Amino acid sequence: MHIWVNKITGHAQFDLKNINILNHYIGMAPIVEESIPELQFMPYLLGYMIAGALVTFLWPRRFLVWAGLINLALVGTAGFYDFWRWEYNYGHNLNPEAPISIPGMAYQPPILGCKQILNIESCSWPHIGGISLLLIGIILSYILYSERFKKRA
Repeated sequence: MHIWVNKITGHAQFDLKNINILNHYIGMAPIVEESIPELQFMPYLLGYMIAGALVTFLWPRRFLVWAGLINLALVGTAGFYDFWRWEYNYGHNLNPEAPISIPGMAYQPPILGCKQILNIESCSWPHIGGISLLLIGIILSYILYSERFKKRA
């Protein structure tokens, strides 16, 4: 499954449908874009961050780099928490009338890494967007670090 800034898709054509069929048997709600409000406003949030980066590029000031780095950290932290909360709710709020019900069993996938859930290995890794955001954070940190030493010289 791929989670984009504005949609959810499977790797192949019927992957998301198959995931929802499997989830039905253990009592999980179906994964549908309409039930995830974040997909509606995330493009605007990303646009805001890109606009801030463009302003910083066109008018380079240290405080703007700091603002971008802090903004990235806050949005990233909120995003990780929201994703964890979303996974928690999907994996713990199960239909008690599900065809397969194991008392006390939760099906929360990992936020990062891999986890064995019954006979399925569930993995969660960042893709191009997440890796790009991590690289941006590293670059902004490097800029601040190198500018600190330029000022001393």
